Amino acid sequence: MSEFVLVFVILALVLGGYWALIIFPKQRAFQHKQKLVRSLHVGDEIVTYGGIVGKIIDIDVDQGISQVEIADGVRIKLLTAALQQVYDPDELAYNAKLGLKSRRDEQPTA
Repeated sequence: MSEFVLVFVILALVLGGYWALIIFPKQRAFQHKQKLVRSLHVGDEIVTYGGIVGKIIDIDVDQGISQVEIADGVRIKLLTAALQQVYDPDELAYNAKLGLKSRRDEQPTA
């Protein structure tokens, strides 16, 4: 009987660890993404998952589609879920500098 209790305790610990390390962070990321999408308005500059920067022209909440202007007179339709973040040139430049610095640090010297 004690073997069953031990197996149950181990199984509970494994499932708890899986939830804490895998499921909970994904739930938080999903909630953060939903909060971002709900906060978008017409006129916001955004970045898509594909790296395209544009301005929101129209949001159709019922269909989940947004129209984004990526150049003068060039409009594309995107899934609203494909909008990654609000465009912040200072933050993107800072992240690019960090990425370049870490790449230089990783390169072996001859």
